[in-house]
Amino acid sequence: MKKSAFLSKLLLFTAILSIVSFGKTNAQKIKWNKVKILVYTKNGKGYIHDNIANSVVAIQELGKQNGFTVDVSEDPGKFTDDNLKQYDALVFSNTNNDVFDTDAQRVALMRYIQAGGSFVGLHSACGTERSWRWFKDLLGGTFFWHEPGQSFSVNVLDTKNPSLAHLPQKWDRAKDEFYFLKEMSVNLNVLAVNDHTTIQKPAGKALDTFGTVFPSVWWHEYDGGRAFYTSIGHEKEDYLKDDLRKHILGGIEWVIGPQKPRNYSKAYATSPTDMVRKK
Repeated sequence: MKKSAFLSKLLLFTAILSIVSFGKTNAQKIKWNKVKILVYTKNGKGYIHDNIANSVVAIQELGKQNGFTVDVSEDPGKFTDDNLKQYDALVFSNTNNDVFDTDAQRVALMRYIQAGGSFVGLHSACGTERSWRWFKDLLGGTFFWHEPGQSFSVNVLDTKNPSLAHLPQKWDRAKDEFYFLKEMSVNLNVLAVNDHTTIQKPAGKALDTFGTVFPSVWWHEYDGGRAFYTSIGHEKEDYLKDDLRKHILGGIEWVIGPQKPRNYSKAYATSPTDMVRKK
């Protein structure tokens, strides 16, 4: 494909799928010493990534460097109103499949978001709770399939978002998994897309929903809260590198935005099947 044709397709895709947040910044600088996050690492039956331990270390070290508190758990029992209200953000780090034991735990997550909470999903978090409509909408989609791990390029669309501001416009991944998601929201603010033309060994599946590019990093506001997702980060070694660590830190910063306490008077969920309340 000619460069001009590729760029035209990319621009058209961006205009249709999302209104990218060029030039937007958080309304105030985050007071990191007042931030507390929960890193959740639960996996259900199925494949478990070997990158989880490194991802936890990465976020813990980011906490030490920036002065925020990091709790880590794979216990779904932590999902109660009383426990979650203390956190400025929940980070689902490479969670996969069913990660809750009860509907009450799922409702607690819903109520946290409805109260103005923040969510960050890393890599395989898109494969979490695949039959739960609300969670898929929170994340922005659900896992479909991925190319075999290999090198490819990520095209950065929003160079001012803190999750990407430190990166070149073409972020070359030496080895990662090129994710495809399905059931995607139409209201995503897409920050970066993977360039399928840079894949060296295509899997042979035809999937041209978005032409030769596919969303890989985004954020959106959902059901009272704000969510950020990145599909980048399969290799455990990458969590030791500054580019991915700054990417994660920027995602956390973005979803927290202007800090404010959770307002549970706005939380209304009583069942995982409750519909999103219209504004």
